[in-house]
Amino acid sequence: MAVNAEAVYPVTWKDGRVASWLVTVDHKRIGILYIGTSLFFFVLGGILAVLMRAQLATPGEKLLTKGSYDEVLTMHGTTMIFLVVVPILAGFGNYLVPLMIGARDVAFPRLNALSYWLYLLGGIVLWSSWFATGGTANAGWWSYPTLSESQFSPGHGQDYWILSIHILSLASLLGAINFIVTIVNMRARGMTWMRMPLFVWSIFTYAILLLVALPALSAAVTMLLLDRHAGTHFFIPSEGGSIVLYQHMFWFFGHPEVYIMVLPVFGMISEIIPVFSRKPIFGYKAVVFATIGIAFLSMLVWAHHMFTTGLGTGLDSFFMISSLVIAVPTGIKIFNWVATTWRGNLIFDTPMLFALGFIVLFTMGGLSGIFLAAFPVDWQLNDSYYVVAHFHYVLFGGSAFGFFAGLFYWWPKMFGRLLDERLGKWFFWLLFAGFNLTFLPQHMLGLLGMPRRVYTYHHGGLWEAYNLISTIGSGVMTIAVGVFLVNVYRTHVLRMGVRAGNDPWLADTLEWYTTSPPPPHNFDSVPYVTSARPLRDLRLRLSEDT
Repeated sequence: MAVNAEAVYPVTWKDGRVASWLVTVDHKRIGILYIGTSLFFFVLGGILAVLMRAQLATPGEKLLTKGSYDEVLTMHGTTMIFLVVVPILAGFGNYLVPLMIGARDVAFPRLNALSYWLYLLGGIVLWSSWFATGGTANAGWWSYPTLSESQFSPGHGQDYWILSIHILSLASLLGAINFIVTIVNMRARGMTWMRMPLFVWSIFTYAILLLVALPALSAAVTMLLLDRHAGTHFFIPSEGGSIVLYQHMFWFFGHPEVYIMVLPVFGMISEIIPVFSRKPIFGYKAVVFATIGIAFLSMLVWAHHMFTTGLGTGLDSFFMISSLVIAVPTGIKIFNWVATTWRGNLIFDTPMLFALGFIVLFTMGGLSGIFLAAFPVDWQLNDSYYVVAHFHYVLFGGSAFGFFAGLFYWWPKMFGRLLDERLGKWFFWLLFAGFNLTFLPQHMLGLLGMPRRVYTYHHGGLWEAYNLISTIGSGVMTIAVGVFLVNVYRTHVLRMGVRAGNDPWLADTLEWYTTSPPPPHNFDSVPYVTSARPLRDLRLRLSEDT
């Protein structure tokens, strides 16, 4: 006798096409929600960046006023850091970590859903500040006092900014706790710590850094809010407070935050390059310990952002040395990735192009950072466009190129179809060329003395040429993002993409063992893990049996 499935599992409103996403606790759906929402904010933040570059394209441009430029700059920076890079990496972690460790879900599925909805709420609150009395926040993404104190920023936009940071911090903390508990307790049989995928290692360290760093930021913005509305004077020098105290608290969060935004990308690159080199990662344990070393050292370098505050030669020297030392584990990773490609059977599909582009651009950003770590050089270059260029080479050339590599690599696992390779390669080359056109000239602008945060400049000199080239580059990047969106629309909406099997790349980790996309329960069975490359081991055993 046939069994009526609807009688056993009655269909309710929660099973609707939209409602099922609103009430889901499936880690895969929550991961996709994170990624999709982050890409939406990426487009919004990119529009703000194009507005800034249009204002600076020529001298004396009047597209934006000084006040509106400061607002656009603040919202661009805050959006890209808090609403794009950190949450999109959380999205990849949500989707992939349980699959990679052979688990059926995260440890706390409802907490996981709460972290996403708090993130979305934080984004809505931040962007609602455009409609706040007195205008949106305009003190930069770091919101230094006195720019963010009530007498200089009397509107409610800064209060919206503070509230959004609190909500987003809570979302990240809940997600971090979930990642740590899941990774520690829910790994498949045989998956010891030294058999975990490198991406899982990177998410583990990412989560620990969030737990350590975010409370300092939360405390700083709470004290700032009290200064603004409760009559306290934590950061008001005329009343005995200290602006430098805020800087210490903010950058104690801010520099680990740089590695929070890049460590998961390191993990992605460490998964992608071996697959497209047809070789195991060179020095698995070295990469693991380099990841741990970077996470530890990232908490000892925050004051290199404060070399111009008069810390004294002793402290300046300590933070200079610690900033140079962190280049060692980072260099280990870069050499290991390059060594993995050496004499490999390289396949230059789009994920590999983005991975290699990441190595080139992140290395350039790291090298410019070494100059800034020398405090006599930093005294000259601090708050100049050289710092803007360095920051974007590390975080856009690093994080964004890395998560685009991850999108093209794991898209078939998420949606069952491959993104178009031809459009993917167009996207990569346009983005690579546009990025370098935009930010390479900004190094020269900084060396020529152009300060960051200026909204206009006078005629004459090389500033005109470099700014115009930089703006043209931002236009090329905009076209590149348009090509990517067309690719997504063509593949996902029109369903024109090539169907992917369970393992289209012949990869090594467990997420490729299940179907594409995976079922709600992830796996019907999980093989016993015998190394860091369980799928390769399984293929070898099957070939021996046949």
